[in-house]
Amino acid sequence: MGTGLAWLSSRTILKHNLRVNLGILKRRGTAAVTESQDGLSIGELARRTEVPAATLRSWEDRYGFPRPHRLAGGHRRYDRADIGLIEAVVRLRAGGMSLQTAIGQATSAAGQPEPSVFAGLRRRHAGLVPQVLRKATLLALTRAIEDECCARAERPVLFAAFQQQRFFLQSQPRWNELARTARVAVVFADFAEPTAASGPPPGPVPIMVPLPADASARREWTLVCDSGDYPACVSGWEFPGQPQAADASRRFEVTWSVDPQVVRDAAVICAQLARSAHPSLGPLLDALPTEPPAPASADLRRATGLLTRMTSYLEKAGYETSSTGPSH
Repeated sequence: MGTGLAWLSSRTILKHNLRVNLGILKRRGTAAVTESQDGLSIGELARRTEVPAATLRSWEDRYGFPRPHRLAGGHRRYDRADIGLIEAVVRLRAGGMSLQTAIGQATSAAGQPEPSVFAGLRRRHAGLVPQVLRKATLLALTRAIEDECCARAERPVLFAAFQQQRFFLQSQPRWNELARTARVAVVFADFAEPTAASGPPPGPVPIMVPLPADASARREWTLVCDSGDYPACVSGWEFPGQPQAADASRRFEVTWSVDPQVVRDAAVICAQLARSAHPSLGPLLDALPTEPPAPASADLRRATGLLTRMTSYLEKAGYETSSTGPSH
């Protein structure tokens, strides 16, 4: 059975390579596919990789891959390097690897920064359990981590994504207090300009990093507290198509963890994202704790599973209360 599966995987890979090579030969003989100075269109990328454009859009929406840049009119454009990355994902998938793991391995090998904290964590840690939470529940979970960070963490490295500046302004007094005792505190949103700094700010003010309109992180809600004594993180992406939803009822797909390795990966993704968006902000990776994160114990994993289930029950109870109205 195993030999048959291996033979089938090899045949699949060979067939894909043959199609790619035939496509190269065809392109050498025709001018039908061209590359503009702005990069490859999604149609050109689809033809060169033989992955349908609809599939590429689905990968981008769900996993932040491939990551295009946008022209003034909003059209996607891709780099030539994206061809090799997509073909690497196809080869890994043909070998039996899951899509999210294949994307993570291909992008990690290329040394590209992750555009999405949520997707990056899912790729690296397939065991994380996503939950659908309303903003009200997600806010409570985030505030609990922030309060514990103030009470317990020693000189943490803090990152947070607020989507919009107006949401950050509502929490700015809390974050000024968090930044006062943090090694470094960085927040992402649709800010107009970054904080002018080459390192940690001189006072209790977090470093503000603006994200472009097409950044995957602009749809995300993230909090990372990386410290040796109290690591914790939560990250979620907002479901599209909720223009009529009440603010507290907006829905997010969320994952959270107190596993030190998961939290460190989240912090590294955030630091790379900040440096990629604005290199002038300084070597944020150098602010991360230098000691390697401790492995998660069996007790910690059991406690995480219990708390995840509790969060689900609290979300359900809160949803039923909001739907029926409070009882008197």
